[in-house]
Amino acid sequence: MVRFSQTLEDRQSQSREKPYEQRVNNPYERQPQPVNMSRDDRMYSQPPRPAYREDNFYRQPQREEPTEIIYERPVIERESVQPDYSKPELDFDPEDNIKFGVEYSPNSKPPVIGKNHTIRSNSIIYNDVVIGDNFRTGHNVVIRENTNIGDDVLIGTNTVIEGDVIIGNDVSIQSNVYIPTNSVIEDNVFIGPCACFTNDKYPVRINYELQGPKVRRGASIGGNTTFLSNVEVGEGSIVAAGAIVIHSVPPFYLAIGTPARIKPLPDHLKVPNRF
Repeated sequence: MVRFSQTLEDRQSQSREKPYEQRVNNPYERQPQPVNMSRDDRMYSQPPRPAYREDNFYRQPQREEPTEIIYERPVIERESVQPDYSKPELDFDPEDNIKFGVEYSPNSKPPVIGKNHTIRSNSIIYNDVVIGDNFRTGHNVVIRENTNIGDDVLIGTNTVIEGDVIIGNDVSIQSNVYIPTNSVIEDNVFIGPCACFTNDKYPVRINYELQGPKVRRGASIGGNTTFLSNVEVGEGSIVAAGAIVIHSVPPFYLAIGTPARIKPLPDHLKVPNRF
């Protein structure tokens, strides 16, 4: 079974057996802050990062004197996924009314799913979907074509995932969540019930490239939240329940209110999500 690469920009993680806290060298620890800077400037300051290499992806850079940098959204590129189509087709109980493999085009391939899955009644999964191990759904879930889902993922009841979506490992998506085309959800993310993501900046008015939100690793999103097109929720950040997010949220910040106001995340909340 070919496993899903974590994000569009990142390669497949090494040593999946290690727990999240061991793979990351305490990424939520408060970094030393420079003096003579405003409060907002201090929150954007980070140590310089080394060039990316496969063997040091989960390692923190050596501590150095912090250098002021401005938070930038990374450029995302899709990685090709080569699923294993040699596995036999799955056979579900007809009473469950599960449609596994909707043929949306003549050349589409049946979906591929890993071990230890639980798919509940009235769920629909299209062709060209790749899903990892320990996958679970609620009832009435829809997962459309060209969606890649990692290991240990929960999709709640009545959740709709449109095509061309990427979801990482260890993700918990609660009931009644809508995730549109071209969205990215990285590892260890929690999404509360009734969260709504959008991908069209000017609905049905002008031609616009659909760009869904990007939720970075370790972020936590409360219930009844709304996200505008192409916003980014930074690593380790929290979006409070009921917030309407119209601008990107920097890493380890809190978004609260309508429209959402951005505030520094309290130190006691700078910890990984624990499912």
